[in-house]
Amino acid sequence: MGDMETRDGALGATTLRDTTFHGNDAEKVAAGTICHDTPTLCQARTRLYRNGRLAKQGFAVAQISDYLEEDDSTVWLDLRDPDHNDLAVLQEEFGLHPLEIEDAVVERERPKIDRYPTHLFLTAYAARLDKATGELATSELAAFILPRALITIRKDDGLDVGKVVDRWDANPDLAKHGVGFLLHGLLDYIVDGHFETVQSLDDEVEGLEDDLFSPVAARDLQVQKRSFELRKSLVLLRRVVLPMREVLNTVIRRDLHHVDEEMMPYYQDVYDHTLRATEWTESLRDLVTTILETHLTIQGNRMNIITKKVTSWAAIIAVPTFITGFYGMNVPYPDFGNHVGFVIATVIMLGSGCLLYWVFRRNDWLLPAGSRS
Repeated sequence: MGDMETRDGALGATTLRDTTFHGNDAEKVAAGTICHDTPTLCQARTRLYRNGRLAKQGFAVAQISDYLEEDDSTVWLDLRDPDHNDLAVLQEEFGLHPLEIEDAVVERERPKIDRYPTHLFLTAYAARLDKATGELATSELAAFILPRALITIRKDDGLDVGKVVDRWDANPDLAKHGVGFLLHGLLDYIVDGHFETVQSLDDEVEGLEDDLFSPVAARDLQVQKRSFELRKSLVLLRRVVLPMREVLNTVIRRDLHHVDEEMMPYYQDVYDHTLRATEWTESLRDLVTTILETHLTIQGNRMNIITKKVTSWAAIIAVPTFITGFYGMNVPYPDFGNHVGFVIATVIMLGSGCLLYWVFRRNDWLLPAGSRS
């Protein structure tokens, strides 16, 4: 499992992963659905619903065509990281279009839904925020939505298929709706993951706001770095979340009859979550931009304060320097060579320095207004 791949940070950026986004062992989640008799080289999972009830799981892939001949049966097939040869089996078995087979294998596809005469083809991404680094991890999923079968293609183990199965098992009363029930559980899990990710980003942005006005100068670089990391994650999340509106709109179109009336409220709820996640992402992106601009403004104000302090001290030092330079001339002047002249020069230097210090501090050039006693 150490060689499993996922896409982190950007769509298609590859790093090693041996667990799901929830930290579960990808080999053990929903173990009962794993099929050990499959013509594919990749891992396969199967489930059969008959008359609205779970009838069988983990059965051989070759039996799917037999089950689909039954009017009251609905089948789920899941393939993990298949290659072209694995999907060629599906193409021959289900009559899938070559273009969608290619899209199911190619990485970094845009979230979308394509309509074909007999079925739909869906591409979507699960997402999760790494709070330690502020980077967004994504996991690509493709799905073939047939009248009585749902075929999911996972490019990696980031998407926790066990959680999807748990959602199906938590709502057995909806299983009578067939593929609409399976698709709803899948999309609901993905969109809820988007919503949780946006919420995590919102928490991180709040922490960034707290650090923004921190008096510790060492945090300046941290705030700037974290801001760029979060903005990058928000831009990526927007690319993942925004197209889901189009996906849900197509699925719930009543003229296409992909979803029956009883399931429509459930899909409307998922669509509402998608809209909220999209709007939240947009507002957070603007907020991070504002934080960056505010941070630069604060840095400029701090630089102005430092400049005023340096200028004030330079002015205070310049007056005694002028006086010592004047009395250092090799020409006769009043009290030249007398002790009184030294006393007068010293008094002038100390008096002018104290006067300038008082004037600059009164005008908050030497100390901020909040520091005045």
